[in-house]
Amino acid sequence: MKDYYKIGEISKIYGIGRDSLMYYEDIGILKPFRDKNGYRMYKLSDIWRLNLIKELRSLNFPMKKIKEYLDDRNIESTKEILNKEIILIDEKIEELLSYKQNIMKRLDTINDELRNLKLYEIDLVYINKRKSRELNANITKDEEFDFLIQKLQKDYENRFTILGNNNIGSSFCLDKIKQGIYNEFKSVFCFLEDEEEIYNIIFNEGYYLTLTYKGKYKN
Repeated sequence: MKDYYKIGEISKIYGIGRDSLMYYEDIGILKPFRDKNGYRMYKLSDIWRLNLIKELRSLNFPMKKIKEYLDDRNIESTKEILNKEIILIDEKIEELLSYKQNIMKRLDTINDELRNLKLYEIDLVYINKRKSRELNANITKDEEFDFLIQKLQKDYENRFTILGNNNIGSSFCLDKIKQGIYNEFKSVFCFLEDEEEIYNIIFNEGYYLTLTYKGKYKN
C-alpha cells in the first residue's frame, strides 16, 4: 500500500468528486499537502477520515456535525455519534416500510381494477369527496402533461409517487370543448389520501360519469 495518494486516485476509489474533496479541505476536515509539483497528496490518515465521512454522509449527517466529531474524537463522542446513527437508521427503516406499504397499496389498486375492468363502457358511479393537489397550466401536448406532473410532484415535495399511480389526471378546458377542441387541458392534478392536510382543491362527492379507455392519448 502506498503512503500517499493523489486527488484523482482518491476521487476514483471513493466515488467522490474533486469539488467535494476540495470542499472538505476548505472546511478543514481533510488536510492534504502539496508535493513539489503542486499536486495534492492525501495521507493514510486522510483516507481513514474519508471512510468515516462516507459512512456518516450516507446517513445524511451534516458536515458541521462530522467536523465537530473529527475535531474532538473520543470515547464519549464516538458513543454519541453511534447512537445517533442508530436513530437515523431506524428513521430510514420506517421511511422504507412506509414506501413499501405505498407500493403494495398501488399494486392492490391495479389488481382490483383489472378484476373489475370494464373497457369502453360509460358508467354512472357515486364517488366520495376527494382531496387533490392541482397545478393550473395550459396543456396542448402530451409531453407537457408529463413535465407538469413532474413539476407538481416537486412543488408538493415529492409527497406522491408516479409509477403505478392511477390517481393522476388532467382537467379539460371547457371553453376549448365548446369550440370542438378536445385535446387541450387546463390543469394536472393528483388525488390524495383522505388524511392528507396539504391540498388546494376538493372534488365534491356525488355521481360521476366514468369511462375506462385503453389506447393512445390522442384518441
